[in-house]
Amino acid sequence: MIKMLLPRLVLFRKEVVQLWKAFFAPETPLFLKAATLFTAFYLINPFDIIPDVLPFIGWVDDLILIPLMVGWIVSRLPVPVRADMRERNGQTIDGSARRL
Repeated sequence: MIKMLLPRLVLFRKEVVQLWKAFFAPETPLFLKAATLFTAFYLINPFDIIPDVLPFIGWVDDLILIPLMVGWIVSRLPVPVRADMRERNGQTIDGSARRL
């Protein structure tokens, strides 16, 4: 279980950083910026689908829906925004290998 959860947690962390940077990029469409704000609002909003008053059950919707929403938004980012984020992070996007 933990072996499956750890890679997804690392991916989620990278997606959140990418989403934060893309939020301020002018190429990001307005509806994706609104979806980002909605996701952040849903996380801090006391009114959830399942109330947080219920122990553990109330946190399940946050643990499942927030990563799903973040992943959906990142997958909808325009290609120039995603490519710009990769270039800033030093990853190869043109298929050529780089050696240090």
